[in-house]
Amino acid sequence: MKIRILAAGKPALDYARLGCEEYLRRLERFGSYAIEHVKAGTPEKVSAELARRSEGSLRIALDQRGEPLGTETWAERLAAFELRGDVKAVSFLIGAADGHTAELRQQSDQVWALSPLTLQHELALVVLLEQLYRVANFRNGGPYHR
Repeated sequence: MKIRILAAGKPALDYARLGCEEYLRRLERFGSYAIEHVKAGTPEKVSAELARRSEGSLRIALDQRGEPLGTETWAERLAAFELRGDVKAVSFLIGAADGHTAELRQQSDQVWALSPLTLQHELALVVLLEQLYRVANFRNGGPYHR
């Protein structure tokens, strides 16, 4: 199963860019993980582009209003998606500074919260990658998740 991360804007801050590079490098041994950036803009334009580019995949919008999940639940959900024969790719959607539109949240298969806090979207991208690495390590019996 492919994991795609669709995010508004490319990380401009060094910590975010370096964090993304580091976690993508770590994730290489666990499967197919990719980040695709869409041009930042209004919530309507960004959400429309995220919806268009995630067609055909299981969509998970990341939003502070979403369902809060622990790492073990993330692992269980991703494992359940893999067992479904119809899920070939999961797309995690990160909006721009003003977040997702209500329409995109409704079009998504699930809406998850990384935190009840509002996170700057570059930081949200790094947090997402770290959690995906933690889940992959946990599922493969590695020591990272303790």
